[in-house]
Amino acid sequence: MNDAEDDVLIAPPEPGEVGLVEAHDFVHSHPFAFESGQVLPGFTLRYETYGRLDAARDNTIVICHALSGDHHCAGIHALTDRKPGWWNNFIGPGKAVDTNRFFVLCANVLGGCQGSSGPLSIDPVTGRPFGLAFPFVTVRDMVRAQKLLCDHLGLSSLYAVVGGSMGGMQVLQWGIEYPAFVRRLIPLATTARESAQAIAFNEVGRQAIMQDPEWHHGDYAGSGGPHVGLAIARMMAHITYLSDQSMDQKFGRRKTAGAAAAPSRKPDVAGHAFPPAAPATSAAYTFDVQFEVESYLRHQGESFINRFDANSYLYITRALDHFDLAAAYGSLEQAFAAVEAETLCVAFTSDWLFPPAQNREFVLALLRTGKRASYAELTTSLGHDSFLLESEELYALVRGFLTR
Repeated sequence: MNDAEDDVLIAPPEPGEVGLVEAHDFVHSHPFAFESGQVLPGFTLRYETYGRLDAARDNTIVICHALSGDHHCAGIHALTDRKPGWWNNFIGPGKAVDTNRFFVLCANVLGGCQGSSGPLSIDPVTGRPFGLAFPFVTVRDMVRAQKLLCDHLGLSSLYAVVGGSMGGMQVLQWGIEYPAFVRRLIPLATTARESAQAIAFNEVGRQAIMQDPEWHHGDYAGSGGPHVGLAIARMMAHITYLSDQSMDQKFGRRKTAGAAAAPSRKPDVAGHAFPPAAPATSAAYTFDVQFEVESYLRHQGESFINRFDANSYLYITRALDHFDLAAAYGSLEQAFAAVEAETLCVAFTSDWLFPPAQNREFVLALLRTGKRASYAELTTSLGHDSFLLESEELYALVRGFLTR
């Protein structure tokens, strides 16, 4: 090969798909003590893996999911699936988290409802769902359970832990809890403590569920329960994941196809605006869906009740409320004192749930403690959910951090 041929750059292959995947169950058959002091005789974590574990068993990237996510973060379960895993744009051959190089692991959190032990699981003592008898769960409990899964898989270390929102909280907890086991941390759109505003939103959602007459203090059949309350909780929470600008761009004040346009207002002789007479049946004077944004939120609520358990929503939001690293360890600096991993934090300008200032706060604490940490702030209009959506800037940041 001559020098000219040596200089030719070979373009990397186009990003591919993980393809067909299947879930597995890790059954931990020993007592597990929660931070609350409550104990389960054992638990189950449902998980998926993509890519191959190398001979050293140290090329694993753990993906931590957010509140409404689960273990199915990439690929499809069947050719008839309408949608792939929730982070399929981010994980796969040649993608930001490259499964040609890394072994990727994602587990449904302890307390969840997609195969992992949670309130919906059957209590072996009563033969009925645990409901509110399930132990209270913290983010630290979630991470400790995931570490037991890693031990079960024989992993010697983790190349990285990646997650956004509640997933980012788990990322930080991984670095604190198992400093010698984790080499890189990538928390996205997250915080070191749940703010009063975020707790308030969570409480509104919980009250919507608990005030639903079908909640029955958490004792309901698997196919029943407070569907109306859970749908309202999801609708309200989903608003916090977006931004005013993104909602205005996507929906504006556009009406649904079946909604009549609002009647024009004509001034009377005194100059006051008033609507012309209209029949009582006019669509403009009902509480049926009239605006596209209303239809969108109702769809979000209705689809959520088909895949999520109301009690799990209560438990997981309460776990978020209690997440406060400074309070748990005395200060953020003390919390991060043992961290050995290098950290890349990415925040998004339009995120008002966990705004950039909350992300910068823990990065600065890491730096003050002498840790290797970097921070990037991406300008977006998409709100908190920016970390889930298509973003070449985010892909480039993560790919560079993982491969350098």
